[in-house]
Amino acid sequence: MTTSVSKLEVLRPVGYLERYTTARNHLGFYTNVAVTATYMLPAAYSRPLRDYVYKACETLIGKHPNLSAIPIGEDTRVPYFARLPAVNLDQCVLFQEWKTAADSESGFERQAELDSILEVQHNWPFKGSTAPFWRLCIVTDSGNPCVFTASFIFHHSVADGGSGAAFHRMFLDALKDMAASTLTSDDVKSVIPSPNTPLLPNVEELHPMPYSMSFAIHLYLKDRFGETREPNLWAGAKITAPLENRVRHVVISKQHTIVFAELCRKNRTTVTAALQTVIAAALFRNLPAKFTKLNCDGAISNRRWLRGNAVTDDSIGNWVQDFQEKYKRQNFYKQTKKGDNNDVEFSWTEAQRSRRTIERILNSGGKNSRMYLLKYVRNFQKEFFLPKIGKNRASSFEVSNLGVFRLYQPQENGRSDGTEREVEVPRISRVIFTQSANVTGAALETSAVTGPDGCLVLGFSWQKGVIEEELVAAVIDTVAKELATFGEKQ
Repeated sequence: MTTSVSKLEVLRPVGYLERYTTARNHLGFYTNVAVTATYMLPAAYSRPLRDYVYKACETLIGKHPNLSAIPIGEDTRVPYFARLPAVNLDQCVLFQEWKTAADSESGFERQAELDSILEVQHNWPFKGSTAPFWRLCIVTDSGNPCVFTASFIFHHSVADGGSGAAFHRMFLDALKDMAASTLTSDDVKSVIPSPNTPLLPNVEELHPMPYSMSFAIHLYLKDRFGETREPNLWAGAKITAPLENRVRHVVISKQHTIVFAELCRKNRTTVTAALQTVIAAALFRNLPAKFTKLNCDGAISNRRWLRGNAVTDDSIGNWVQDFQEKYKRQNFYKQTKKGDNNDVEFSWTEAQRSRRTIERILNSGGKNSRMYLLKYVRNFQKEFFLPKIGKNRASSFEVSNLGVFRLYQPQENGRSDGTEREVEVPRISRVIFTQSANVTGAALETSAVTGPDGCLVLGFSWQKGVIEEELVAAVIDTVAKELATFGEKQ
């Protein structure tokens, strides 16, 4: 299906936050976001998997206009959203089989293969096409046809991480609805007409965007004259292009996830704040001692502050904002405080401080977010992104946590891995959240989510050449070991 851009229905202008994402996509500075889930179907779902996937996609496309909307003019100062007349699922739903056998004990081989799949997807941008700005990558196992893994990959102007989780919740419900009916080949279509409902408003239309004058002046001067590298700050290599994504994910067992969450509550902090602190400690432990400072970027959903009832947790769109936190090496030393890397350890005091930072943002209604000043940028490519090439990077790492993946209703029967007992209705077990590295953003991206299987999963991504591969491997290993041994330390 090919359609001339000039004949597409114009929906609305791209908002300022959305324009930030379209501009960096056009430049190849950021590609996409992905939320991945493993599904289990009852044996009664005996038709080809493609039929169930296509039917569920039809349901979601009919409910969410963003799934048939694409940004036009990403290279211009006035991009806009247009509606495709229909979505051809053959263009955006991909099927492939696992190459490695399932490992019931650890799953490490499958994890490595999934990392490779996600890496391919995150290096495949949405641009120069009138196809949908999302795709669904389905990975199947010929030995277990009732289990499949689905990665929902999308352009960040179309959806945010919370939207990715919502997609899977609604996709699961669409699969469940088929249990009450007999699906036939006549019911399955590959070309789905787009709905005629309008796009939901952008974040600027629904939020007051409060900021102080001192905050605005500070950001203006920093963007105008460049980022002055703080002494002893580590933030990877200087900003460079092109982008080549590297991706890896780590699964924390259900038992260790439970212990970690309980310890966070016991120590008066949150999982997000503690994760930031764990990663900061892991970086300090593996970096030369001369690096004494780290800057962390965090992400918060704006949905809680939006006016009216148009946007809910099930809406698909982009409504997020950022915040910043700083860490100092001296606050991670043991009592001896010798200043050696071996004396660096996780600090609950730092985790509590990070929680207070997040609470301050929440209590202020999101005041003083950098995204609020995007409306003063006239040309995102020429004024905001391209001048940063060759300059110092401001952020060391980012943590974006979707929290616990919430289902509409409790799941029935079956084990979390779907291998031990027959399920009576479609179910989801593991969920994984990953995203592209950001050329002008943090050196290391960490995306977190806890799935219905009870496992906290951390998705790490970075730009090749910005961080040494050995350093990334050491940091990830340190984080995984720290989270796995919290219970042993108490």
